[in-house]
Order: sequence, then C-alpha cells, then structure tokens
Amino acid sequence: MPKQPTTVEVKILDKEYLVACPEEEQNALFQAARHLDIKMREIRASGKVFGTERIAVMAALNITHDLLERDTMSSAASSILSAMDEKLDTALGETSGN
Repeated sequence: MPKQPTTVEVKILDKEYLVACPEEEQNALFQAARHLDIKMREIRASGKVFGTERIAVMAALNITHDLLERDTMSSAASSILSAMDEKLDTALGETSGN
C-alpha cells in the first residue's frame, strides 16, 4: 500500500507554500525549492523583470532551457560515443583479421 504524502512547507522568494509530498521525496523537494528560490532571486536582482508571477515564469523558462540543453548535450555525447565505439570495433576487427 503506497504511503500517504505529508504536507511540508517550502519558502520561495519569502513566501511560504504548503506542498503534499511523500516522505521519501522531501529532500528532493527542498532542493528543488532552494534552486527555484535562488533562480527567482537572481532574476529579481537583475531589475529587468517585475512581479512575482513574471519572475516565476522567467525562472521556469530558464530552468527548462537548462534541462533541455543538458538533454541535448547528453544525446550528442551519446551519439559521439556510439560512433567512436563503432569505429573502434571496426578498427579492432581489421587488426584481429591480419
């Protein structure tokens, strides 16, 4: 039987939010809240974006962009490693046949 989530409090940009979260996920939630708080504070400090809602949207866009970029880089790295692996297999196959 799955455990019932408990309600925990996180503070983001000086505002408190109650969030239902399974006990085993609370550390990850607190880390995510801290990360979001830092990003929102950076945006607010830039003085270019006003209003909590706009700051939150900009932070979400920035974080999403970072994640998508990381996924793209990971895919590119996987492709490069696969190509290298194929070339290595080919090279080793050629040398073992001689």
